[in-house]
Amino acid sequence: MFIKGFSYGFDAHAGDYRTPEAAASIEKLKKAGNEWICISFIVMQEKFSSTRINFDYRYTVKDRDVEFAIKKARELGLKVCLKPVINCEDGVWRAEINFPDENMMGKDMYWDEWFEHYNAFVCHYAEMAEYTNCEMFCVGCEMVAAERKTAHWRKLIKNVRKLYKGSVIYNANWGSEDNVKWFDAVDYIGTSAYYPVAKKGGEPEENMYKAWQPIKKRVKELSDKWGKKVIFIEIGCRSAEGCATMPWDFTHRHFPYSEDEQVNFYSSCLRTFFDEPWFAGFFWWEWSTKIYNTAKAKTDKSFNIHGKKAEKVLKKWYSKKR
Repeated sequence: MFIKGFSYGFDAHAGDYRTPEAAASIEKLKKAGNEWICISFIVMQEKFSSTRINFDYRYTVKDRDVEFAIKKARELGLKVCLKPVINCEDGVWRAEINFPDENMMGKDMYWDEWFEHYNAFVCHYAEMAEYTNCEMFCVGCEMVAAERKTAHWRKLIKNVRKLYKGSVIYNANWGSEDNVKWFDAVDYIGTSAYYPVAKKGGEPEENMYKAWQPIKKRVKELSDKWGKKVIFIEIGCRSAEGCATMPWDFTHRHFPYSEDEQVNFYSSCLRTFFDEPWFAGFFWWEWSTKIYNTAKAKTDKSFNIHGKKAEKVLKKWYSKKR
């Protein structure tokens, strides 16, 4: 299996997937050459230190929303990865969700309670992934502090597999993949591959290509260590000069517009990884539910590639056989 895909819908709230604009956006995603879609959405917990996860349906996408998006993708012939994600209302990155470990009595009370809620959250969507025939399911995204709780994750994945028969993946974060001691429990190694491949804005593709080479070596070592293929389940770069120095950035809106920054990141990465036998593909970040008109592509500085140079490059690479 090789994934030629894009992530979709992380900007959505309740009802947003079930609009004509959202349906048209998935159609444009398909026309860009994608064969896969990763439907990713947020459920909130109050704080990074909260042990309970709350479904607030003023904001959280509803089950009917997710099922509608899956159905639309299916009608277009797209394969689906379902990726529910936890975020914190206090603005703390999910990687920092953390609690004390076992106390003097040998009890892991805070982690036990949090994983009980997280297990219910993940298994709810694993069951949905099964009855909607999703080809892949992601059990977690960038949960860096929580990754040390190996026994809890193994139990969770075991519970997921009781409900879901497709491929299971975990989404680690770039540079911290070695924290995960339980990659043997999943089918694919996933990572958010926001590796900086430029030292300054406006660097040419060849410079970025050279910067990818030591990264490729480390990623291959990760694949060799676990005997599993790697998927860049998140990867991307905004169309703004300087973003290849920090591809994860979504905050610096003052950066000047630059299609070249984005397309050079795309092209250099695709050249580096596309033909590697241990590499299993991409879910680029991200395709919005309300995509702009093509005419506005020349001013859009988001991760979206619709109507930009990067879309043409991606479509060309995705037309190749693997």
